[in-house]
Amino acid sequence: MDQGSIKPIEAVLENQALEVRKIEIEDLRSVLLRGIEDFQAMPTHAIFLAVLYGVVGMLLVVLTAGYDLLPIAFPLIAGFTLLGPFAALGMYELSRRRELGEDISRYHMFEVINSQARLPILMLGAILFALFIVWIEVAFVIYGHTLGPVMAEGGSFVGSLFGTGEGWTMMIIGNAIGALFAVLVFTISVVSFPLLLDRHVSLPTAVATSVAAVVRNPLPMALWGAIVAGSLAVGSVPFFLGLAIVMPVLGHATWHLYKTMVVRPNA
Repeated sequence: MDQGSIKPIEAVLENQALEVRKIEIEDLRSVLLRGIEDFQAMPTHAIFLAVLYGVVGMLLVVLTAGYDLLPIAFPLIAGFTLLGPFAALGMYELSRRRELGEDISRYHMFEVINSQARLPILMLGAILFALFIVWIEVAFVIYGHTLGPVMAEGGSFVGSLFGTGEGWTMMIIGNAIGALFAVLVFTISVVSFPLLLDRHVSLPTAVATSVAAVVRNPLPMALWGAIVAGSLAVGSVPFFLGLAIVMPVLGHATWHLYKTMVVRPNA
């Protein structure tokens, strides 16, 4: 991003008295450790297991209802990560309360619905959901133009996926475009949701701040994105059990990442 495109972002931040600091790789280790400490102080794995398996159960019902949906299973599961920043709102709230020395009972994670910022939070959540729907539609199109015709002739989906040129083409194109969706969501939301909970700012300001955080810290934020993606992948095996720990820890850590980067000038 060139200097000309950064200036509008800086103007928004100055108007809201916000400053985005440059961080180092070592800061990522620090926020992860603080995320783990928060999780140990207020474990929420039981809640995540209940919600997670409710979603996975519904997904399995849909998938077993018709074989034609099997090719979209991976894009559908991967696409749920686009909604991760919204799903982590409860973790941000608990970390915020713990930081302020307030009560950290687990039911407080649902109090975000009473936040003064609930409207912009819901609006940003709706944007992420819209991107999720667009991604699923794009995945269907990619499948239809690559592996779809092969599958129409019969054969094993897994065998066709790894044993044909069309299958490999679908995986390469799908993963490349999926990565673009992930980068977009990460860029506009990594700081936005915690900022909306923490301070009275507008949605454009929150998004501009998130973009500025990524632009000004390209290497640390790229590494953070890789840590998030890798952790979610590892946590998905076996049977998504690890996500009950991985997701809360990442949520708490993201709150501390936000607090490390976004400050008021001269703070």
